[in-house]
Amino acid sequence: MKLTTIDTADGPFTLLAEDGVVLASGWTGDPEVILARLRPAERPDTVEAADLDDAEVAGPTDAVRRYYAGDLAAIDDVPVRQAGSDWRLRGWRQLREIPPGHPLSYAAFAEVLGSPTAVRAAASICATNAPALFVPCHRVLRGDGTMGGFAWGVEVKRSLLARERAAVPVQR
Repeated sequence: MKLTTIDTADGPFTLLAEDGVVLASGWTGDPEVILARLRPAERPDTVEAADLDDAEVAGPTDAVRRYYAGDLAAIDDVPVRQAGSDWRLRGWRQLREIPPGHPLSYAAFAEVLGSPTAVRAAASICATNAPALFVPCHRVLRGDGTMGGFAWGVEVKRSLLARERAAVPVQR
């Protein structure tokens, strides 16, 4: 497995990938923080640092660059690998279906998952999402429209949502 860090408008973004598949990522320059996003059983024994053009990380790092350049769809097809219950796996897949510029509330996300009363469980899907950005858990907000929590800081979440809102044409 390979680990690399790319500079973004929101600070350093580090990702862990294997053969172009992202396992964990987020806005930090600290590899240990990225590895800690994985369940202990999923953490690799060895990790190598990779240049941005290394074949194992080049696709995802290119997608991050393109996303920050305004191509919001660049992250959509980057493969990810996550381990969890069927509920979590379904939730993480559903997060990838939320269109940029159109965030959901935690309650609406729970409803989309077929369990409208499971708002806390839906929020925990977001909280345990390891490949941040590629699985855009930042697109889920509190019911009153405020940010709520985000593993990488509310300012990063606010920035991502503002970037997406600005890039999506207003629908009339």
